[in-house]
Amino acid sequence: MAYRILVSPRAQKEIENAIDYYALNSTVASRKFIASVATAYQILSEVPFFTVRYKDIRSFKIKYFPYSLYFVVYEERKVVRVLSCFHNKRNPDKRPKNG
Repeated sequence: MAYRILVSPRAQKEIENAIDYYALNSTVASRKFIASVATAYQILSEVPFFTVRYKDIRSFKIKYFPYSLYFVVYEERKVVRVLSCFHNKRNPDKRPKNG
């Protein structure tokens, strides 16, 4: 059974900001970013058990882009809740610390 993906408002805003940034320079880059995020969601819906970074928060690197999705897995409900789409070059102290 596949896991359902729920995206927090914070993560949605960060994804939209990244899309807007890439769209300033290239419509191709923004489309590729959207496709990479969609692929990440597909992978997480099938196998969400990636590296735990802090307590129960896991991360998944988005292919081709300097972003990682930070998320928690609720096994009993078959849900993956995406908390943040974090730029890997930002201050690590600003990563999400709670679910």
